[in-house]
Amino acid sequence: MNLLRVIRVVTWTAIAAIAAGTAAIYFLGPGNGGLATSISGKAAIGGPFSLVSHKGERVSNETLRGKPYLAFSGFTNCPHICPTTLFELSDMIDELGADFDEFNVLLISVDPERDSQELLATYMTAFDPRILALRGTRKETDAVVKSFAAAAIKVPLDGGNYTMEHTAGVYLMDENGEYAGLMRMDEPREQRMQALRDLAG
Repeated sequence: MNLLRVIRVVTWTAIAAIAAGTAAIYFLGPGNGGLATSISGKAAIGGPFSLVSHKGERVSNETLRGKPYLAFSGFTNCPHICPTTLFELSDMIDELGADFDEFNVLLISVDPERDSQELLATYMTAFDPRILALRGTRKETDAVVKSFAAAAIKVPLDGGNYTMEHTAGVYLMDENGEYAGLMRMDEPREQRMQALRDLAG
């Protein structure tokens, strides 16, 4: 285990201990606690979107076509769940090695008012450089959140500040942009790794 991985594991462990006592919201779908389904019975997750990465590139469902991708929502002011997910995904990417070439990994900001491209670029230096952070206008952001049957709610804090309560979990999307499953970061690690291997085919 290299030094970077040791640092990530130690950091993950410390953050997870804090996060365990935090009331993280796992909205798995709109209103009813489950994933929305279409008339066919297939999960109605995903759809057209176009956002800008922290590197200044336009990323859309079409540019991602041809490779499976992982997507999760978050924001730079998130105290526990978001950095925990990013650290753990970074470590999983290391373990996948060359197999990671089969994937794209996206962090979709649900707080575009504060998460500028510049701030996201700085924030992402702490994690694997192959993870892309995406942002859009509020309208674009709301549309993406809705397309993933997710939730993102602004919660006021003392002093005029606010936080964002949002869907936790990582959406697994296949090479055609179709929903393949939801990976929860509190699942056993080997179960999560197997889900990625299965997605890679």
